[in-house]
Amino acid sequence: MLTQLAAKFRRERMPLAARRSYRMAITLSLVLAAAYGLNIGIPFLAPLFVVILMAKPAPPPGPKQLFILLIAVAVSLGVGLLLGPLLQKSPVAALIIIVGGLYASNRLVIAQGKVAIGTLLALGLTVVSAASSISSALASMLIAALVMGIAVAVIGQWIVYPFFPEDNTMVKPEVPPPAQDVSWLSWRATLIVVPAFLITLINPAMYLPLTVKSILLGREASQLQLQDANRELIGSTFLGGLCAVLVWGCLSLSVSLWFYFAWVLVISIVLASGVYGVMKTKFKPTFWTATLTTMIILLGAAVQDSANGKDVYQAFFVRMLLFMAIAVYAALAMSLLEKWRNRRIKT
Repeated sequence: MLTQLAAKFRRERMPLAARRSYRMAITLSLVLAAAYGLNIGIPFLAPLFVVILMAKPAPPPGPKQLFILLIAVAVSLGVGLLLGPLLQKSPVAALIIIVGGLYASNRLVIAQGKVAIGTLLALGLTVVSAASSISSALASMLIAALVMGIAVAVIGQWIVYPFFPEDNTMVKPEVPPPAQDVSWLSWRATLIVVPAFLITLINPAMYLPLTVKSILLGREASQLQLQDANRELIGSTFLGGLCAVLVWGCLSLSVSLWFYFAWVLVISIVLASGVYGVMKTKFKPTFWTATLTTMIILLGAAVQDSANGKDVYQAFFVRMLLFMAIAVYAALAMSLLEKWRNRRIKT
């Protein structure tokens, strides 16, 4: 009853875009606190899934949908577990399968809008297969972390959504790109991920954030025009790094989980307002979403470095250089591929 009254009050007094911004920021921060408080493996994945699931405004999945999603996740990640030994015995064949799988995962996102399933399939094919090629125990830990992360993300949505609901109107589904462009965009996104995956094979535990970032960059690139690529791909990565530095600097004033929650909440409200158009800028929602995901990944990796006794600032500097390098590569690859395609069309 209380949540219904609160929802009615917010529908009448708070604009829809503002509700969506608060909903994403509060859910993300709450899930982040829960992931670290429960000590689930790779805690930054849970708030990352919040952004992936909530980028398109809609009510959260119900219990039945969550169960189906978790089954699909376990199956898709299990594929990566099977590919690990093949990477050791027949790397060329394994790479061909992985590239084909990445293409299929990108088609799921671009043509059908299944962002969560497509992203998790890509993670299974890359991160889990790389980890499985070294240790089946490490791969199993990654699968458990991914499944737990998405479960915690959805439960966080269930808690927050009644306080910041959608209006009682149908959300228009996004129109997919023309059929002739779907294959091209899927291949383009795949080619952005492959170099980062090859680097991850060197040390899956160290380079996992790089692969996650490259998958998200590929998704972002599939929604951009060539003239926007440099500004969005490189700019969002740089701004995400600055936001991570800002949160880390504020966190040093008082190191505790609740301060971590509070600082991430403050920055997330600002970035989410860009995602949903509360803050009017020349940047598209994809720019602000990419900035938010970059901040989450870098902060999560920094917390892990601190827990393992590493030099956080040195590790952050190296990781940020790698993130900027993959963003520059993505923009350059996108430009060259588009020029090659246009030349082929003209001839």
